[in-house]
Amino acid sequence: MALNLEGKKVVVSDVSALIANAQTVAVAEYRGVGVAALTTLRKTAREQGVQIRVLKNTLARRAIAGTSFESLSNDLTGPLLYSISEDAVAAAKVLNDFAKTNDKLVLKAGVYNGSLLDQAGIKALASIPSRDELLAKLAYVMKAPVSKMARALGAVAAQKAEA
Repeated sequence: MALNLEGKKVVVSDVSALIANAQTVAVAEYRGVGVAALTTLRKTAREQGVQIRVLKNTLARRAIAGTSFESLSNDLTGPLLYSISEDAVAAAKVLNDFAKTNDKLVLKAGVYNGSLLDQAGIKALASIPSRDELLAKLAYVMKAPVSKMARALGAVAAQKAEA
């Protein structure tokens, strides 16, 4: 169903609002991917805080005009899925993980921190651990010396109690 001018303006403003808060936008061609598979992708994306949109490329170009994602404009050709997230890694990770199981989804390009990424760049970004994983690792590293010290002091106390 074709959109009238007002509908197009609404779509552009919605996408502009999403992009204003985003750190990463990744784009993939979805030609040949079934509806059930796309529904699964959208569900997975929602769980990770990622917006998946299918847009007309001209409307997407208008939405990203004047933003740090404008360099993506030249790669917007064909039927594309737009993955938009506030998390730096999540948008690329969702598309990359789905592309591993569905060979019809082809990663095309993306933008992170104002720099244009090609397919290899998106895969590299997706391989970085998420913010939550990094925080968990940091907490473990900070907790380990304290735990070891407590065990050592407990062992010393147990040794003195036996003696």
